[in-house]
Amino acid sequence: MNGVKLIKDVAVEGKRVFVRVDFNVPLDAQGNVSDETRIVAALPTIQFLLERGAKVILASHLGRPKGQVVAKYSLRPVAQTLATKLNQPILFLEDCIGAVVEEAVQAMAENSIVLLENLRFHTEEEANDLEFSKSLARLADVYVNDAFGTAHRAHASTVGMVAFVPQKAVGFLIEKELQYLEQKVGHPDRPFCVILGGAKVSDKIHVIDALLNKADRILIGGAMAYTFALAQGQTVGSSLVERDKVELALQLLQKAKSNEVALCLPVDTVATDKMDRERRTLGTLKTFHGSIDEGWEGVDIGPKTTEIYTKFIHEAKTILWNGPLGVFEIEASAAGSIKIAQAMAASTGTTIVGGGDCVKAIHQSGCAQQISFLSTGGGASLKLLEGKALPGLEALKQ
Repeated sequence: MNGVKLIKDVAVEGKRVFVRVDFNVPLDAQGNVSDETRIVAALPTIQFLLERGAKVILASHLGRPKGQVVAKYSLRPVAQTLATKLNQPILFLEDCIGAVVEEAVQAMAENSIVLLENLRFHTEEEANDLEFSKSLARLADVYVNDAFGTAHRAHASTVGMVAFVPQKAVGFLIEKELQYLEQKVGHPDRPFCVILGGAKVSDKIHVIDALLNKADRILIGGAMAYTFALAQGQTVGSSLVERDKVELALQLLQKAKSNEVALCLPVDTVATDKMDRERRTLGTLKTFHGSIDEGWEGVDIGPKTTEIYTKFIHEAKTILWNGPLGVFEIEASAAGSIKIAQAMAASTGTTIVGGGDCVKAIHQSGCAQQISFLSTGGGASLKLLEGKALPGLEALKQ
């Protein structure tokens, strides 16, 4: 693990173990947790520590309160959900630093848990402030990072405090993320097929560039396909497009050719003459082969493209998917993403879905249980796939 210790290699018995988790979960109108995925993902690490008699201090952010105490971003509802999941009481503290917090932590019994209040209620968290980092570190004998979704951020709880805690390691969630996103992508069983969607080429330039050195085939979808279509001389109607990135798309197509990687673009597109994202409605739908007429906006890959991409997925031994292939939030334009999710679920190879909206699409399709690995990190997944170092992991190196 490149100089980073695993949680199972650290003595935790009777120790105060500070665990940076990712409890940045959605809450409903009543303030209850509406999606428990990230809480469930943290359970193996928490249970491991409890079984070994550790005193577990959990810390996370929630939303973007910008250094203010904002009631709707309190982690209190998370404490209730977590207590139910673990079937044991959790002491929720109203702050994450200060004398009251330190006293409560000192008084902890073995096998007990405290959850600190939202780290981002303090501006010093995102500023990676030295004194704030030291205040957090005073709570810990051992530091464990299991928040993959924030490992690409150099904040006080992910980087700053780590230097002041003698023992440090990653939890089981990050260990699994690295196993799939580094090892299985770095040394894939071949053929290795990558599916890339999302709105912008600019968001994925470095990922495409890095994967052109590893993949056998890259399947492009989502709005970024329209920038590639422009590069190939097609018209895209009123589809979402980055005209200033056409030259870049051409360079990527050229690199794919040089590297003998099949960079596949949609052969047909489902488009609409009217879209209301807020109401989640579309106007008339029409399938275009090649160029899209003026006044029409591409919203999904077409049936022929879906058929071709499904065939490529079935032939592959390793499949990585990052980014939806259409406006999947609207049912009428979700078919492409859903069918690709089903193709991945039917695959006998290793299937990896990289973070964010893509994971939502997999859950929407009902295929989540059939996927080898669902990443919990959006930006962190992309950085890792680009081959970039993550500050939260670099800080843990002994």
